[in-house]
Amino acid sequence: MSDFSFMNKMNDEDAYLFKRCIRKLLDSTFIVADRDEKLYEFISSESNQYDINVYLAAIGYKAVVEDRMKVAMLQQADEDKETVGLKRLSLYRFNQKEIKMLLVIWLLFLERMGYAEPVFVTVGDIMDKCRIYQITLSPAEIKSAYRVFKRFSLIDYNDDEIAKEEGIVRLYPSLQFCMDIGQLKQVVADYVSDIAEEGAGAEEEQHGGEVQAEEAQTEPHGEEQMENEPEGGDADE
Repeated sequence: MSDFSFMNKMNDEDAYLFKRCIRKLLDSTFIVADRDEKLYEFISSESNQYDINVYLAAIGYKAVVEDRMKVAMLQQADEDKETVGLKRLSLYRFNQKEIKMLLVIWLLFLERMGYAEPVFVTVGDIMDKCRIYQITLSPAEIKSAYRVFKRFSLIDYNDDEIAKEEGIVRLYPSLQFCMDIGQLKQVVADYVSDIAEEGAGAEEEQHGGEVQAEEAQTEPHGEEQMENEPEGGDADE
């Protein structure tokens, strides 16, 4: 049985910050210094982090602080990772649209990150990157993804600006930790596979057109045959 007697020794402010840190971690996984400075300062203290981990250990979790990036995060306790029947409360399953959008935002962060300066991009920057990687999302899907990422302290923005191309989006260093290596490899593999399938389909259509064009040169009704060539289909998402 864990000993929580340390909680009785906290002053009112520390007890309040302690509760807020626990609830913030359980609700949104990350505490980022640039967004919740007071909470980060509290949890980054070695003694406070120890107390928080004593409390979290009782439910199979731990708090990890990344000092260089100034991010605190909730992780499942090592001894409970393989325990059958323990549901991960903080585990959010991104859908495929959100994963693609997250990958784009993560790449933008890597391109512009610095350890001393905050990272800002525009909505237009994100949309340009989506076009480069042939990622198509509806306005409703984009808005939904932004809301999810903001909830988990991955990004921040002004609600009045997010629909504008020049709207500013702040990218938080928590983006570095929102997907593990296995997830990231799977996302990249799926994306490469999709692009390869689209390329193969386009190449097959092109070769089919070339064959029919060659036949058209030798047949008396070649013009009619060329008119019947199949049109290229839209690329799958």
